[in-house]
Amino acid sequence: MSILIIIAFVVGYALIAFEHPLRIDKAAPALFTGVICWVILIFAIHHMPVYETMTATHGETDLFLKHALFEHLGSISEILFFLMGAMTIVELVDAHDGFRVITDRITTTNRVKLLWILSWVTFFMSASLDNMTTTILMCALLRKIIKKQDVMWLFGGFVIIAANAGGAWSPIGDVTTIMLWIGGQVTAFNIIAMTIVPCMVNLFIPLVLVSYFMRKDHSKLETISADESTSEQVTTPFERNTIFILGVLSLLFVPVFKAITHLPPYMGILLAVGSLWVITELIHRHKDEDERGNLSVAFTLKKIDTPSILFFLGILLAVASLETSGYLNALANLLDQQIGNIFAINTLIGFLSAVVDNVPMVAACMGMYELTTYPTDHAFWELLAYCAGTGGSILIIGSAAGVAAMGILKVDFLWYLKRISLYALLGYLSGVVVYYAQHHVI
Repeated sequence: MSILIIIAFVVGYALIAFEHPLRIDKAAPALFTGVICWVILIFAIHHMPVYETMTATHGETDLFLKHALFEHLGSISEILFFLMGAMTIVELVDAHDGFRVITDRITTTNRVKLLWILSWVTFFMSASLDNMTTTILMCALLRKIIKKQDVMWLFGGFVIIAANAGGAWSPIGDVTTIMLWIGGQVTAFNIIAMTIVPCMVNLFIPLVLVSYFMRKDHSKLETISADESTSEQVTTPFERNTIFILGVLSLLFVPVFKAITHLPPYMGILLAVGSLWVITELIHRHKDEDERGNLSVAFTLKKIDTPSILFFLGILLAVASLETSGYLNALANLLDQQIGNIFAINTLIGFLSAVVDNVPMVAACMGMYELTTYPTDHAFWELLAYCAGTGGSILIIGSAAGVAAMGILKVDFLWYLKRISLYALLGYLSGVVVYYAQHHVI
């Protein structure tokens, strides 16, 4: 009966993957799968790996599961509130036509040149922000620049690759790297020095390949003009520039807030939303109700993509059930026993992070190995940071950045699999090879 939880997860994953052919919104099977996995866990826990390590009565087991669900829901809520806050800020900037500050300055119609520029901007921005926030910002920008859906999705796919690669080498750019940094497995300077080149290669190889395949396409990029991108509400240059600058500064403020207060990032983003809410109310206080309309945060909250947030909730609940059941930890142990080689183990963990959330995988590895086995800044931890951070790009729902892009740009899972996954895979493997060579040379 314990195998049912894995079957439920696989079936739910398939329904998400075939969202467009089935014409079922991905949020529906994600929520269903998340809850069903926990229902199976409740009834079948006595047959699962985690139960072998427990000496508990039936009542204590129920209490353990309720406590585990409560803990997981707390960590999931942190991500959801952060996502909601970041989406609200981006939508508010969009409502004020604030992205014209950038779009009016983009004059190139060469799609290859623009793809390289946006990808590298994303790469370095995600190292100072985080990959999910950067993806939300860049995808919102893509919606204001590019007309054709396939081209916008292609750019969005490379934003995901760039954001995950950029976040992996920075101690504050990706949640898994943050975990390893805070846990003492890596130090800030060393993780930058040892993984920045593999991460750059991770993006460089896909860009070179896609540029080669696009070389015969001399058609100009169809961009959205300033007149077409103007919102229904008329805003002054002062309002547009003010909200754009404050919106970007608010997002940049989040990692600073975390470093100063040690509070989780979602607290910083909620503070930013609250501050912008007050500021926009003051800016538009002399306008009548109709004129204020779409320019208020209250209205903007209605525009954020709630189904995508619920999708994220469902898929993370499903992954949390696999972690609580002990299957993820059992998988990590199996890899260690059957393979043993740290480079092969980490490479496989990267592949797994394309399907299963990388956070529990990294947490399982941190629990398996003491610092006495692999000391601080050991190659195992460095490569784990790279693989767990960038492997999620191989599938669009393998990372928070991918899920965010999927929600904002409505990218189809199967389209991404056919058009982007191979680029991401080749970039990922190239980075592993570069790290391996770098490690043996240094």
